[in-house]
Amino acid sequence: MKALTWQGKRKIVHEEVPDPVIREPGDAIIEISSTAICGSDLHLYELLGPYMNRGDVLGHEPMGTVVQVGSGVERLKIGDRVVVPFNIACGNCWMCDHGLQSQCETTQVTAHGKGAAIYGYSQLYGSVPGGQAELLRVPFADYGAIVVGRELPDHRYLFLSDILPTAWQAVEYAAVPERGTMAVFGLGPVGQLCARIGQYRGYRVFGIDPVPERRAMAERNGTEAMDFTPDALAKIREATGRGPDAVVDAVGMEAHGSPVGTFLQESVGLLPDRVARKAMETVSIDRTVVLHSAVEVVRRGGTISLSGVYAGMATPMPLQEMFDKQIQVRQGQCNVRRWIDRLLPLAEEPSDPLGLDDLVTHTAPLSEGPELYATFQKKQEGCIKVVLKP
Repeated sequence: MKALTWQGKRKIVHEEVPDPVIREPGDAIIEISSTAICGSDLHLYELLGPYMNRGDVLGHEPMGTVVQVGSGVERLKIGDRVVVPFNIACGNCWMCDHGLQSQCETTQVTAHGKGAAIYGYSQLYGSVPGGQAELLRVPFADYGAIVVGRELPDHRYLFLSDILPTAWQAVEYAAVPERGTMAVFGLGPVGQLCARIGQYRGYRVFGIDPVPERRAMAERNGTEAMDFTPDALAKIREATGRGPDAVVDAVGMEAHGSPVGTFLQESVGLLPDRVARKAMETVSIDRTVVLHSAVEVVRRGGTISLSGVYAGMATPMPLQEMFDKQIQVRQGQCNVRRWIDRLLPLAEEPSDPLGLDDLVTHTAPLSEGPELYATFQKKQEGCIKVVLKP
């Protein structure tokens, strides 16, 4: 089959790789119809090379059709149209039973002290072949593949694999009071959906992003969008009186405007893999301009919800200010399965209340994936969400 593979920093290749096979009775094989490039994939493209192996198949946002099932699969059948959550979870352990599928005790990557395995996401999360390919092996398939309808286009369901539940969990964790206010830093795919979910829930939503095309998309979906400038925080405080009730950080560790963090991240990337891994596991820091801005702007007693990925083990935090302002912080990988029953009806709603029909900016064959990684990473051509068709 053809797949997108990692071959080095900023080097993705579309090439032939072996077809996946059934390994366990609970496995299924799906033929991919759509797969997306996630903002988290850019961390592999740019920063997490020390944990990648040449030839790793990328991608954790897939959907398609079941073409083969193992002997232990009872619910799925050949021909089912399915979307696959990015976390690989068993559905039977204590964590899964408590809605913490991202911490599944069956698939935890204990060798690196991490939570549940993830498709296409480095040694840290199990080096499991991903979904930017023509075929995908799905472990624990009865739990790990969600059967969807046939009438709607793929994108209405594809985002259930990651970004829609990730955004829903981020807003849930933000704990915004009824008719409250929420600021969203970063208007990439997750940030766009966070803003729309906030409006769907009746909140006043402010969106902050330096990219004009992202602000324009947010504005046409009802968000009060502004550039990430020195006076943006003052404008939000003026509009809300005391600051927003909650802030969602949908940017994470590669925030623009953090020169020291950028220099240190790039310096680690120049080290040999073994040394780089040690540095990342002990002294690494993130780019924190967005995180510190969130602390600054949120009202006293408010909440910060982190959906953007952070990985620094020594990232400095303004704990004095956080303590004095009595700020609550919630964060973590999304527990996709936990939210599916709530989100699937919204994805299928004819009125499209979350604006899923206005998110994809680029649709292309899988073979164009390498070029679109670069386009997405550089925020060129108004690129916000890329969907690839094998």
